Amino acid sequence: MAGEGARCTQTMDWNSRRLTAVIENALLEDRATRDATSYACIEANQRSAGTIIAKQDCILAGIGCVARILDVYAALDGAVTSHYEVTTHPELFDGIRLHQGQSVAVIRHNARVILSCERVILNFLQRMSGIATLTRQFVEAVSGTKARILDTRKTVPGLRMIDKYAVRCGGGQNHRLDLSDGVLIKNNHIALAGGIVPALERAHHNRRGSQPIEVEVRTLAELEQALEHGAEAVLLDDMSVADVQQAVARCSQMDRKCPRLCGNRSSVHLCRRTDAFGGGCGYESESVTGLALLVLSL
Repeated sequence: MAGEGARCTQTMDWNSRRLTAVIENALLEDRATRDATSYACIEANQRSAGTIIAKQDCILAGIGCVARILDVYAALDGAVTSHYEVTTHPELFDGIRLHQGQSVAVIRHNARVILSCERVILNFLQRMSGIATLTRQFVEAVSGTKARILDTRKTVPGLRMIDKYAVRCGGGQNHRLDLSDGVLIKNNHIALAGGIVPALERAHHNRRGSQPIEVEVRTLAELEQALEHGAEAVLLDDMSVADVQQAVARCSQMDRKCPRLCGNRSSVHLCRRTDAFGGGCGYESESVTGLALLVLSL
């Protein structure tokens, strides 16, 4: 058995133009096709094999990037003639739990190419698996409740697609991919619009199609304003457990979507906060940037 865990429900298209550009930028940033050390020390036609090993228990994410990085490198270099082979265990997939010392993949290819692509491959795998691993910790912290873990847009510029995919591999759910995904009225919008009520009135008048309208609230009084004036969902910003309990009950009475809590919390604090959902449902939004602070060793 390769490990345990759930397969990521949505696959990643590593051949897409957007992800190809991300990989190209990573290789160009590292000047991978101008690797001075490998050129100086390794024979041009030498073949070799490299094994990627998990140095700690983790949730795997991004295994598909390995072969794609080799493909993009070959396109950038223009002189690669050898063919590669990437071998993984048949029961190994994104979302699975790996154990310390477990093999992730074996790469057989030209030795110079392996060395030149090594850091970029590991950077993708370490970052994505780090996000997936910490996401799984949050998911397990709310296990047994009706809460769900969502991500945010607080991602490294240019890497949002891979960060959000890694969240899914860890068992979390994606919120907005970008600013076009829905109307989320936050404190700055409220201040500039002159308050919750005028902000909501304009949002209902100006939104495109059936875009959902969500409002960030900090107090129970703001929650009442938002619900009474057409908020279809609410984001509870750093509320106490007692206030969250009241907010959940009020949203249920008004037949609105499950409230969403925002924060960047420890798993212990998270358990206390999501207990406030009681019999209702709800979402806890965590910063993907915060989750990415755990960078795994591979």
